[in-house]
Amino acid sequence: MASYLKTTVLLAGLTALFVGVGFLLGGQNGMLIAFLVALGMNAFAYWNSGNMVLNMYGAQEVDAYTAPEFYGIIEQLAQRAGLPMPRVYVIHSDQPNAFATGRNPENAAVAATTGLLQMLSPEEIAGVMAHELAHVKNRDTLIMTVTATIAGAISMLANFGMFFGGSHSSNEEGQGGNPLGFVGNLLLMILAPVAAMIVQMAISRTREYEADRLGAEICGRPQWLANALVRIHDGVARIPEPHAEANPATAHLFIVNPLHGGSFDNLFSTHPSVENRVALLYAMAGHGSAPQPAGPWGAPRGPWG
Repeated sequence: MASYLKTTVLLAGLTALFVGVGFLLGGQNGMLIAFLVALGMNAFAYWNSGNMVLNMYGAQEVDAYTAPEFYGIIEQLAQRAGLPMPRVYVIHSDQPNAFATGRNPENAAVAATTGLLQMLSPEEIAGVMAHELAHVKNRDTLIMTVTATIAGAISMLANFGMFFGGSHSSNEEGQGGNPLGFVGNLLLMILAPVAAMIVQMAISRTREYEADRLGAEICGRPQWLANALVRIHDGVARIPEPHAEANPATAHLFIVNPLHGGSFDNLFSTHPSVENRVALLYAMAGHGSAPQPAGPWGAPRGPWG
């Protein structure tokens, strides 16, 4: 509940930022035009982004015949979560990672890299895919689309500000105006998108924590996911993912940030630190031991192994 409250507060703050920037730069008319354009762009992305991202990473769809064990793990988890069976994909990449996409549970897809399937145990894979199904169950794709819409509108408004010109005071029609004039517009053009990005990242981090919590409940063993996060984090640090580096806007989809950006990247990361996530999962488990080796999960084998 606290996670949803924080998300609501952050969304409200992002909306307030949008309204304030729009009023200062272009008044009500400029704000409305920019918002409608940004809304149209993000609506297209919402309906098509799932397949676009899967195609971007060359994802290969698998089923109960081509990948029976991996598919079976997700089938069991979907049943435990009370979700429709999502489409299942494998990405041929050495970096261990995974993501979920789709506009709702009825149109969801989950994907894992061959690196993840090779490096992790079946129990750890179950923990990872439970996290991704938690994103599906929580409709995080919808939440992040809404934040992207508002953040995109803010950036667009800030860029339009140089054309609107602003004024030193509100005009007679109440259309607003930046009291600092051109300098104020220039500052807004630089600072407003940064502020929107920070709020957007805070929402993304909140959703990651919630997906960790629910994912641990779905698979039944928080330590499975905790151990998987450590191994994925180590693998990501050693193995680059060229498609992610070429398309950094997709980084927030993955269970662990796939980018190699150093400390500056960490400052603006869409993910909370793995150390914090692991600590919370082990606290949830009530102890710090390794995951139990026994379980119903089959070993994920396939043509990539």
